[in-house]
Amino acid sequence: MGLYAAAAGVLAGVENRQGSIKGLVYSSNFQNVKQLYALVCETQRYSAVLDAVIASAGLLRAEKKLRPHLAKVLVYELLLGKGFRGGGGRWKALLGRHQARLRAELARLKVHRGVSRNEDLLEVGSRPGGVSQLPRFVRVNTLKTCSDDVVDYFKRQGFSYQGRASSLDDLRALKGKHFLLDPLMPELLVFPAQTDLHEHPLYRAGHLILQDRASCLPAMLLNPPSGSHVIDACAAPGNKTSHLAALLKNQGKIFAFDLDAKRLASMATLLARAGISCCELAEEDFLAVSPSDPRYREVHYILLDPSCSGSGMPSRQLEEPGAGTPSPVRLHALAGFQQRALCHALTFPSLKRLVYSTCSLCQEENEDVVRDALQQNPGAFRLAPALPAWPHRGLSTFPGAEHCLRASPETTLSGGFFVAVIERVEVPSLTGQSISTRMHTQPSPKEKEETAKSRSRCLHAALHIAEASG
Repeated sequence: MGLYAAAAGVLAGVENRQGSIKGLVYSSNFQNVKQLYALVCETQRYSAVLDAVIASAGLLRAEKKLRPHLAKVLVYELLLGKGFRGGGGRWKALLGRHQARLRAELARLKVHRGVSRNEDLLEVGSRPGGVSQLPRFVRVNTLKTCSDDVVDYFKRQGFSYQGRASSLDDLRALKGKHFLLDPLMPELLVFPAQTDLHEHPLYRAGHLILQDRASCLPAMLLNPPSGSHVIDACAAPGNKTSHLAALLKNQGKIFAFDLDAKRLASMATLLARAGISCCELAEEDFLAVSPSDPRYREVHYILLDPSCSGSGMPSRQLEEPGAGTPSPVRLHALAGFQQRALCHALTFPSLKRLVYSTCSLCQEENEDVVRDALQQNPGAFRLAPALPAWPHRGLSTFPGAEHCLRASPETTLSGGFFVAVIERVEVPSLTGQSISTRMHTQPSPKEKEETAKSRSRCLHAALHIAEASG
C-alpha cells in the first residue's frame, strides 16, 4: 500500500473510532511509520481548512472516484506539504488537473479570514505548541531492566544524565541530549519535548514504555504487593497493565478486561514485548463480570480507567476536533457508565483498594462520579490521601475531594488527568496498622535485598539485549 492510501486509511479509522492515530499507524504495516504518522497528523491538523478548500473547488464532484479521506491527504500534500516532489505517480497527475483552482480557493480563504500564513488558518488549539512542548516521559520496565542500566545505555549514546529533577522547572528547561529522573515518579525518565524513541533499541526490546507522566499515577497509587490478584477493568491499550505487572514483579495475577478485540490484540503484543506473564486477557464487559465468581475471590486491588471524553488529552484534539468540549448529552451518558462501573467494582467482596482514573477534565466524569459512588456505599469506603507532594488536587466539590489528584499541561507537565484512591474502611488490626498505613511503609530489609539482587542480575542482560536489537 502506498503512503497516501495508507494515510487515508488511518484517517478513516480515526473517524470511525477504530483507534488512535498512533495505534492505527503502527498497526498499518506501512514500512516508514514516522513518515506516515507525520503526514496523517498534519493532514488532520488542517482538516477543516482542507475540507473548505476541497468543497469550494468542487474536487469531489469533478473526480467522483476519489474518496474524501484520500482527497484530503492529496490536497494537503499539494498545497501545504511537499508538493509531490520526486513522486506522487497518478495522484500527482490527477491533482495537477485541479491545481490552479485549489490554490485559488486556498488564497481566497486566506483573504476572507484576513491572514497571510497557512498556520494562521488553524484554530488556536491546533496551532504548534501545547502537546508538542510536553517532555517525553519514558517508564523503565523493571521486568526486563533497571534505571541504572538504562541511564548508562543512554550515556553511552551521548546523552547527558542530570540526575533526579528537583522541580518541574528542571523538566521545562530540558534541551538537546539531556535527560532527568522525574522528581516524584520512580523509574520515570524525562527527555526534551519531541524526543522520538519509537525506533530506539531499548523501546523495541520492551525495556522502555513510552507513557505520559500522569498515566503512571494509577498503577503507582494502587501499589499492589507482589503476588496479589488485581483486576484491570478497562485495560486496553495496556500501558497501565504493564505497569501493574512490573509492580507485581510478574507474580500473582492480573485479570484484564476490554470489549475491543483489536485493542486487546495490540495489547497482547505490547505485553509480550514487555515480558509479562502474569496477565490474563478477556474480551469481556467488566460490568458483566460477577463479583461472586470464585476466580476473583482473592482480588484485593482494582484499577478502573473507564472510557471517558478524553477532554484532557492534547492529542485527542488532533484526532477528534471538538473533543475538548463534550456535549452535555455525551457527558451524561459517559458519567452514567463510569458510575455504574465504579459501583460495580466496589461490590467485589475482597476488595481493599481501588484506583479510579480518567483522562478527562470534566467534573461530571471525575469528582461527581466518585462522590456519588461513595454516597451509595456509606461508611464502607473512603477516599485515601494520595501523593501529598502532587501540586494539582481535586475540585472542592465535596468534603475530602482534595485527596483526589488532577493533572494538566500547565500544572504538572502532562496530559489532563484525574485520579482517586478509594479504600475499604476497616477496623484497625491488632497491630494498629490499617491498609493505608501499610501502603506507605518502607520495604522490609528482605525486600530491599531481593530488589538489589534482581537489579544486579539485569546489569548486563539489558544492554546485551538492547544492543542485539540494534
